[in-house]
Amino acid sequence: MTSTEALKEQLRETAAKQREAIAADVADAAGNDIGSALIASFDRSLDLPAGIVVSGYFPIGSEANVLPLLKTLSARGFRIALPVVGKRMTPLVFREWQETDTMEQGPFNIPEPKADADILRPDLILTPLLAFDTRGNRLGYGGGLYDLTIATLREYQPVMAAGIAYSGQQVPDVPHDDLDVPMDWIITENEAFRPERGNE
Repeated sequence: MTSTEALKEQLRETAAKQREAIAADVADAAGNDIGSALIASFDRSLDLPAGIVVSGYFPIGSEANVLPLLKTLSARGFRIALPVVGKRMTPLVFREWQETDTMEQGPFNIPEPKADADILRPDLILTPLLAFDTRGNRLGYGGGLYDLTIATLREYQPVMAAGIAYSGQQVPDVPHDDLDVPMDWIITENEAFRPERGNE
């Protein structure tokens, strides 16, 4: 394990506990989850080209709930996709998703679109995370799937990546290396912002 990987593992443990506490506090204070606040942050800052493909994720545990935003974007005419996990260290596949679709249980018991749903290449990927910094570095779960997937998709087309998080998940610095793909946007319940690339 490299020093960067060791630092990531150390941060993951504390970041996971922090996110659980934040999620509980937000739900208690607002009486609901983060969904409507994410929509407001998104609408204040992002103006998407009509008809593009947006991928999200099915939230588990204390992940910020992106489903209300996905449903809103679907109602506005955007095609929505969710990731399907394949073999180890292979890019994610994205299949079309609508709110009324019946889902299948994928690896890690995460609901996924059925195998007969259309495969789409997303133009915007909304990703869950454990921590982020102002430079757009994202701490994930350690599998590297989103980094690999975004890099692979960018061989075929431009892809914008946005991390979805609670504002309290921001940390001074996320350990990263050359294989880590920084986010183009960070979207929280308070704001959406473009990372400070010049600070690298």
